[in-house]
Amino acid sequence: MNICGLEKLTITDYPGYVSCIVFTQGCNFNCPFCHNSSLIPFKKGTIKEEEVFAYLEKRKKILDGVVITGGEPLLQLNIKDFIKKIRDLGLKVKLDTNGSNYQMLKELLDEHLVDYIAMDIKNDMTNYEMLTGFKKYNFDSVKDVIKLIENSNIDYEFRTTIVKEYHNLDNIKNICEFISDKSKYYLQNYVDNENVLTKGLSGFTKLELKSMENILKEKYSNVAVRGL
Repeated sequence: MNICGLEKLTITDYPGYVSCIVFTQGCNFNCPFCHNSSLIPFKKGTIKEEEVFAYLEKRKKILDGVVITGGEPLLQLNIKDFIKKIRDLGLKVKLDTNGSNYQMLKELLDEHLVDYIAMDIKNDMTNYEMLTGFKKYNFDSVKDVIKLIENSNIDYEFRTTIVKEYHNLDNIKNICEFISDKSKYYLQNYVDNENVLTKGLSGFTKLELKSMENILKEKYSNVAVRGL
């Protein structure tokens, strides 16, 4: 595992549970608004697995779970063994993913190794390649992963970070059309950050966000703007 960060305590990243966050190094997407752009390159991590598990062993009576994020965790070659070790400590696992590795996600679900999934949906069909930098990305694979998650027996959410320069109401409506109305779908407003790849991007105002949410809820009751 290429691990490059360990946030030792969070009460917000895994709903309802006290957790820590493990950051993996390397991502196959190149999103211009990514706050973790330093985690995109595929290079050697700075934290050894032994350090992570020493901490988890020490804190397993305080922690409920571990959030694995990145980067894209499902690109890690030994992600499954890593998760099994976490589960052996009696801890739950929340996985953050961009949904690009259907097969690995299916294996984790089939083997009941994940308790919660948060999948980022970057945009609608016509804008995926532009946002991710992933040439000739097959958008049908995004839909396949969404259905895989929706048909699992675990808790999950879908989410989209919305940026004024890349998203509008029509984009979000298009996304809503291929998500079940029983699925939690959150819009997360972009907050400017010095680490993003493209400078000068902007989020929406609270008034704009509330208006967007109200319009969407007329048809898509499962949509909510996070933080309003």
